[in-house]
Amino acid sequence: MSCTFQFPKAPQHLLEALHEVIPYCELHAQQLPDTPISLWLIPPVFPTDRLDDEVIRRIWNDTPYWIFCWASGLAMAQWLLAEPHHVKDKVVLDFGAGSGVVAIAAKLAGAKRVICCDIDQVSLNACRENAVLNNVELEYLDDLYKAEQVDVLLAADVLYDQCNRFFLDEFLKFAPEVWVADSRVKNFSHPHYQKLDERSATTWPDLDEAKEFRNVSFYKTL
Repeated sequence: MSCTFQFPKAPQHLLEALHEVIPYCELHAQQLPDTPISLWLIPPVFPTDRLDDEVIRRIWNDTPYWIFCWASGLAMAQWLLAEPHHVKDKVVLDFGAGSGVVAIAAKLAGAKRVICCDIDQVSLNACRENAVLNNVELEYLDDLYKAEQVDVLLAADVLYDQCNRFFLDEFLKFAPEVWVADSRVKNFSHPHYQKLDERSATTWPDLDEAKEFRNVSFYKTL
């Protein structure tokens, strides 16, 4: 069960970034299901009647991924909190961090250092604000190729675009252990990864996605 608590007003710079894509929409601090983590996200119900064709075009062309906690990210966060030994006392990089949910979970699970990596500056700003919301300290990076070697690299919901598949090989350059969580790719096959687990999760707020997108698979480097 998820609850909405009375947190301080949403950060103005995040609201301004959101309104460039979706006017009139608000941000609420919401606790994610089965976690102690709260994030600044759009409300579960927002005024879709105000989404004219131009707004819809902007949403498709410039999706603000950080306004949702996607199912794979939520599943990986829940998994880290349930099995903290995967990151405890380690240096961790969260690739394609978005809202920062995986990074926050890794820090709460006892990681020594956690680096949020995302090419979108607004997403990194959202990670910063969500870190404050959860009273954790994270580090921030806008380019994977500036990253140092880390102990563990985590990537949730980054394979939705076929063009991103090459990262599966690139990840191997930065960490000896890589975990990928994904609900979009069918028949995932890569010589350096094996499927080890599967969890059920829902994007939050719930987008009423098809059931197939609620089954999140976990892959780990061999």
